[in-house]
Amino acid sequence: MSFLHRMTCRTEGIHATLPVRWRSLDGMVGVFWQARGEAGARGYYLSPDPRIVFFFNDVSSHIRVSNREDGIPGHARPMMRALYVPPGVPLWSSFAGAHHFSHLDLHLHRDRLLRLLSPSLGTSEALSVLNRPVETGDAAPLSALADLLVAEVSQPRHHPVFAESLVGSIATALLDLPVEGGDPVSGGLTPAQMRRLTGALTARQDRRMTVAEMAATVGLSESWFAAVFKQTTGQTPLQWQLAQRIVQAKRLLLESDLTVAEVAAQLGFSDQAHLTRAFRQIAGETPAAWRRMQMAG
Repeated sequence: MSFLHRMTCRTEGIHATLPVRWRSLDGMVGVFWQARGEAGARGYYLSPDPRIVFFFNDVSSHIRVSNREDGIPGHARPMMRALYVPPGVPLWSSFAGAHHFSHLDLHLHRDRLLRLLSPSLGTSEALSVLNRPVETGDAAPLSALADLLVAEVSQPRHHPVFAESLVGSIATALLDLPVEGGDPVSGGLTPAQMRRLTGALTARQDRRMTVAEMAATVGLSESWFAAVFKQTTGQTPLQWQLAQRIVQAKRLLLESDLTVAEVAAQLGFSDQAHLTRAFRQIAGETPAAWRRMQMAG
């Protein structure tokens, strides 16, 4: 399948540091970039085709991304190591500081992905998978595959089918596929979506996200997300988020010498009293009493 990828791309302050390397394959194009973004650099990206982006270094503290033009800086999230961007989904990015980075872009024809997924999932489920965005900081399952693919993109040594199989492996490792034998909640969030949401929250230093940001992370509208989240977890999104923040507060109380007030400030609570009320509500003790009990035990 001959394929010419299409991409609307506007950048300011982002420059390639070495010649871009690319290779056209059956229904897909691989592009390897090595570049530098200046402080304040910005980018806008929109493609009618599905695409995968894999960063070879951690950029989460340097690059922020949003699906809304007005989302940066107010509602942006850290850029993860690996992303699947469904067709027609726009991305805006912004650099907090100057940073060198390298990444692999895979532009994919939708029908090529359907040809890969439909025999196992069925066409309806495959189409659903292709509409679900994925962002993850867990690069381990993809790193070796991406390294092999970059070598084939840069200096081909094998038949194209080898590179195409690598792309297929990367896609199936990254995409939000149903787990065989799993027990997903009917109509609820999938385990992969919950992992993606937990990862996005963990990447925030203060462990705080709006419901709209949480919904965008898993590719759902805010109202639909709130309904299926309660069905999946038994909690509202903000109740679940508060519980996650208390888990982090417990970790800091056990593993650091921070005062309760310092823990409260680090996790975005308005003051020590705010943390104490929330902590007592969930853990049944004040932070100070809980810390003493853990240390004594």
